[in-house]
Amino acid sequence: MALNKARVRALHRWFAPVMAIPLLLTLTTGMGFQMAATAGRGSDFIWLLQLHKGKWGPLDLSMVYPFLNGLGLLTLMITGILMWWQTKRRKRSPSA
Repeated sequence: MALNKARVRALHRWFAPVMAIPLLLTLTTGMGFQMAATAGRGSDFIWLLQLHKGKWGPLDLSMVYPFLNGLGLLTLMITGILMWWQTKRRKRSPSA
């Protein structure tokens, strides 16, 4: 089964900006909470942990946020690897 290169690229191009904000939020809140916990002030920064898990005030996505975040990241990894693999295969084939 041949992969449609244009579709893989389009999916990756669409997903990258969509996933940038949730991934940056997860990264910064996780690092921030870990630094606070290491400094012995974790209890003062529980709100960072709540943001990290997907609970934003009245909006509680904690049941689906980690799953969606992981699914989006997995999609970016798969499409990125497919694009990289297609480029590597093209470079190995003899030029006409």
